[in-house]
Amino acid sequence: MEQLPLVLAPPPPPTLDNFVAGRNGAALSALREAAAGRAGATVFYLWGEPGSGRTHLLRAAAAAGLAAVDDADRLDAAAQIALFDAINEARAVGAAVVVSGSRPPAQLAVREDLRTRLGSGLAFELVPLSDAEKAEALRARAAALGMKLPEEVLAYLLTHLRRDMGTQIAMVDALDRYSLARQRALTLPLVRAALAARDA
Repeated sequence: MEQLPLVLAPPPPPTLDNFVAGRNGAALSALREAAAGRAGATVFYLWGEPGSGRTHLLRAAAAAGLAAVDDADRLDAAAQIALFDAINEARAVGAAVVVSGSRPPAQLAVREDLRTRLGSGLAFELVPLSDAEKAEALRARAAALGMKLPEEVLAYLLTHLRRDMGTQIAMVDALDRYSLARQRALTLPLVRAALAARDA
């Protein structure tokens, strides 16, 4: 039988609609309101550890037409001034600026006036998805594809692949295409064989 490769397509671009919120629903809701022109604040500040969804939400906000600045804690002096000015301009016209960082605004090593501006809006600490939340998101993706995702396959994906949701969702999509092409149900042996062939 012809060997069919397991092809991982690039994950879809980050949007507010494909963000798996978990316990970050308040941040997602606030950004949706801002993107719809109903910003409840000028500054939306997102912070949290790697893997918490900061980058996804920031890119999604930018794609939705909001001004977005990543890694506020790494901005040089000129960029800090530019961000301060951008926040003032947004405030003057009733627009919103989304900013992310690795720590809360009060702990940022930036100019005092910028730290104050960043702390004057809505700040959200983003929390990484739990394994249960990731599993629920993968089950939902599989169901949307019309694919049965056995629990042992789900556990294998969460323990043997990169744990970010982009990689996990892309793998579920690829396994769906692979099992359809092979005309075989998705089983753990099929997944192991597909991954072994990919890595060979």
